[in-house]
Amino acid sequence: MGLWRGIVLLLAFMIIGRGEGKLVKNFYSSSCPNVESIVQQAVSTKFSQTFTTIPATLRLFFHDCFVEGCDASIMIASPNNDAEKDAQDNISLAGDGFDTVIKAKQAVEQACPGKVSCADILAIAARDVVVLAGGPSFSVELGRRDGLISQASLVAGNLPEPTFNLNQLNTIFAKNNLSQNDMIALSGAHTLGFSHCSRFSNRLYSFSSSSPVDPSLNSTYAQQLEGECPQNVDPNIAVTLDPVTPQTFDNVYYQNLVGGMGLLTSDQVLYTDPTSQPTVVDFANNPGDFNRAFIRAMRKLGRVGVKTGNDGEIRTDCTAFNS
Repeated sequence: MGLWRGIVLLLAFMIIGRGEGKLVKNFYSSSCPNVESIVQQAVSTKFSQTFTTIPATLRLFFHDCFVEGCDASIMIASPNNDAEKDAQDNISLAGDGFDTVIKAKQAVEQACPGKVSCADILAIAARDVVVLAGGPSFSVELGRRDGLISQASLVAGNLPEPTFNLNQLNTIFAKNNLSQNDMIALSGAHTLGFSHCSRFSNRLYSFSSSSPVDPSLNSTYAQQLEGECPQNVDPNIAVTLDPVTPQTFDNVYYQNLVGGMGLLTSDQVLYTDPTSQPTVVDFANNPGDFNRAFIRAMRKLGRVGVKTGNDGEIRTDCTAFNS
């Protein structure tokens, strides 16, 4: 009886182990012990060249994890322009994010060739840019492999859109095992970075038949945005998501929402919807609550769709499959 029970437990353990793709904090302790400091150095060097490194790298991590899982499939460059990065929702990803990961990978390859995945390098770099912008530090779970698929056709419908309401946001985050609390905390990444006029111009000029301007917009802020994004403006013109402290990772994003200064519909709805409003108010008043929720949500995000073993590979070049 004891032997049979042992076999059942062993089988159960094997099934759980295979299904979960377990990540651990010190995955490279023997194979590449300095990986985190090597990545951090590369990220710092890139940041010294341009601030865009910070929002670009963080956004790259989100977009990677939400489609094929955190497997660096976003990094693949296709000669036919049909990889994940070529999808309509990913065309606006800034090149500096890709460059950060490529540079970090090159540095890691020199020290530990063939040991560290691009997916793990992106996860480490995403944490490092948060810290560089004054945000909280946290340990990153590692052990991901790089994905073997990258297709533009898989992207549509798998990323949150700037026009989403709370229900739509919750649905797309729940698909990735992220709660409403996680979603609101991860939206706090909009304390950094920018968005293009085309993503929110409907809130200024064509909101509804009774009101061209979205009434949830602070009127002074709406006038400021109209100045930055006049009608028929160049679609490449970008505006900071947090007009108050655009280069600092802090909780001012939530204070902006309380004041009617969320840039995107999907930002402001977090405050206007009574279901999510209490969390926004909490994060606006308590930076510690926001930081803790953000760290927890980043860890959960980092586990989405993780590939391990033969489900993935360790790419030599982040932009191309090995074979």
